[in-house]
Amino acid sequence: MNDKTEELRDIFTDVTDGEETVTESQENSRGSLERDDRSDEERLESVVQQMRERYAFETPLTDDELIAVARGFYDDEDDTDIAVDLDVDAETVFEARMSLHLVGEDDADEVDLAAIRDREEDDATLADEYDVSEPQIRRYRRVAAAEDESRAANDRYRDEFDSILADAELSERMTTDVREDGLEDATEGMETDVEF
Repeated sequence: MNDKTEELRDIFTDVTDGEETVTESQENSRGSLERDDRSDEERLESVVQQMRERYAFETPLTDDELIAVARGFYDDEDDTDIAVDLDVDAETVFEARMSLHLVGEDDADEVDLAAIRDREEDDATLADEYDVSEPQIRRYRRVAAAEDESRAANDRYRDEFDSILADAELSERMTTDVREDGLEDATEGMETDVEF
């Protein structure tokens, strides 16, 4: 050891109260997209219960059925398909989705929600103006109200559903891709036409 190195070593040991090293042990852990120790089902139950408490929405559906609605929504099922699975009508599923802030892109594709959001005219007047039926206007107003409610909560609940259901799908897809790529790499160059 030269003089400079020894001098630096002495300064180091003085600063660290005489300890020779200042490293901490590190734990090797596998990475994951999941940040929560609870299962997806437990996390979904928690979100649904929080929303029920906060908004006091009324639905004939149980928490498990509301979770099924959310799963169906993220699996790109329409309200009718989800309703058949739950043995309820499609309108009940639509109302449940709106209560859960699960608004799809095609829920209000025929009208500008911003334009009707604050309109005070009755349903018949707006239906006439937009050349749609009164039930459709009521539906659009319900979609607008669900969006407003979601925005007021900073889309917190929608983000929770995204993180649980969309991330789970992404994680599963990535795991499948990694497995397939690994298998492909492992079998590359192998002969597969083997006769016994």
